[in-house]
Amino acid sequence: MKACVDIGGTKVAVSLTDNQGTTPSLQARRAEPTAKTGANDALAVQIIRMVEEACAEVGVQASTVDEVGVSSCGPFVLTDGLVELAAPNICGGLAGPARGLPNDWHSALLEAPLRARFGQRVRVENDCIAALEAERRWGALQGLDHCAYVTWSTGIGMGLCVDGHILRGKNGNAGHAGHMFVSDNNDALCGCGNIGDVEGLIAGNAIARRFGQEAAPLFKAAGAGDADALAIVDGLCLVMGRTLYNLVVTLDLQAISLGGSVFWHNRDLLLPRLQSHIDGRLPSLTAGMRCVPAGLADKVGDYAALALLSHGA
Repeated sequence: MKACVDIGGTKVAVSLTDNQGTTPSLQARRAEPTAKTGANDALAVQIIRMVEEACAEVGVQASTVDEVGVSSCGPFVLTDGLVELAAPNICGGLAGPARGLPNDWHSALLEAPLRARFGQRVRVENDCIAALEAERRWGALQGLDHCAYVTWSTGIGMGLCVDGHILRGKNGNAGHAGHMFVSDNNDALCGCGNIGDVEGLIAGNAIARRFGQEAAPLFKAAGAGDADALAIVDGLCLVMGRTLYNLVVTLDLQAISLGGSVFWHNRDLLLPRLQSHIDGRLPSLTAGMRCVPAGLADKVGDYAALALLSHGA
């Protein structure tokens, strides 16, 4: 039995698989809000408990879990070669009390506790890198060697592939372009401590802080034609559209697959707006480049973790 773990700033999902077949099935899935209180091993303790509960549901011992794939939001820091999370939407010590997270962690233990419980076959990757692997294997990016996966959710992240090679970087943090600056803005505190980066401006949890309303009703009003809501959405798409354009012209991409809760639940409204910030600009680099919804739809996080297992990737 193998475990698939998807860690986001809002929720953690765990499922089991025997990893058989062309597209292996997932079973005993469960999801909970991401642990953010207590000691900085609270997230790892939560995951171990959830795997044990999933095993109990299907009637197997947790000791039979011989491999764990972990798709997680980042960034990562390495301690003795093992991944800890320095995730802005989980670790409250990064930006301080003004960010409103209920802890003072600068990192959250992850890989070391999981290896101590389940053995050495634990693979941790940035969630967008893992989602990119899944989208290239089973989703909208099959057959493409120059592509990216972008999530617009609680945070903003990217997985990048050039010349058929997935980019990882020195600590597995390649693709954290959500923390780059594309405009001047002083009202958007990101969990990483930046003021006015992409994530601080347009991430799901930034919308309520900046505009005084939650993302869901804002996008619903925009979809119904409310002029004020549409103006806000167009401003959000300007930031994300510029971000995507920068990726395209920097990496010479064929396609970008988009997922994450903010994008996925509002894809009909957002997709043409995002594409419009790419089309017609520097055609030698952008002609034919397409933005597409994630082929794995709202299951991309689960299959991202699956793609990390030895017979999944």
